[in-house]
Amino acid sequence: MSRLPRVCPIGFPQHVIQRGNNRQICFGSEQDFYAYIGWLKTFSSKFGVAVHAWVLMTNHVHLLCTPFKENGISLMMQALGRVYVRYFNRSYRRSGTLWEGRYKSCLVEEEQYFLHLHRYIELNPVRACMVKDPSDYAWSSYQINALGKTSDLCTHHPLYLALGRNDNERQASYREMFTYHLEGELLDEIRKTIHSGMALGNDRFKGELEMLTGRRLNSLPPGRKLGWRKSKT
Repeated sequence: MSRLPRVCPIGFPQHVIQRGNNRQICFGSEQDFYAYIGWLKTFSSKFGVAVHAWVLMTNHVHLLCTPFKENGISLMMQALGRVYVRYFNRSYRRSGTLWEGRYKSCLVEEEQYFLHLHRYIELNPVRACMVKDPSDYAWSSYQINALGKTSDLCTHHPLYLALGRNDNERQASYREMFTYHLEGELLDEIRKTIHSGMALGNDRFKGELEMLTGRRLNSLPPGRKLGWRKSKT
């Protein structure tokens, strides 16, 4: 069965995750992280994608980004995946696939969920018990968004810029967001939508996207579809 094309409307943020095949390591050294970040800068610029938040874990990657060109995220991820696999296989004298199939993605409602996804992504190393504070992890966007570290990869979203009147105010407000962790229904909802490929947002947002794209972006209720019984002959 052929795979459906991705829904990737211009100007709508997306949460993207790509895992190593069978959760195998895809970053084995600092050089690997540097290489991936370098190519992410190159291809996000080439294909018109603004990258707002990210984290590189040892066996997977999370990105929060907005495309401003047609199919920008798909083209970026395809180019990035190909060049990084070649680099990784050459570096470790291996062959074959590295990634677990296609990357997963979901569209994100800005007002209600966007900044929550910032926290979800940048708190990954804390949830994995790799560090106690997100500022201690070098391979995420937290140091840029919260501490003012310079980066030519990060593009601040208008919702981030609205956190304060200047950089110091924005960074202080951003750090305040991390005084509590994501948990409960919100955490479950974020995980569910990225794995299902459905949109992360309220019913109105999903309905508007379905009208725009002609694709269903809301989960069906559990159970058989209405009218599944066939009349006996």
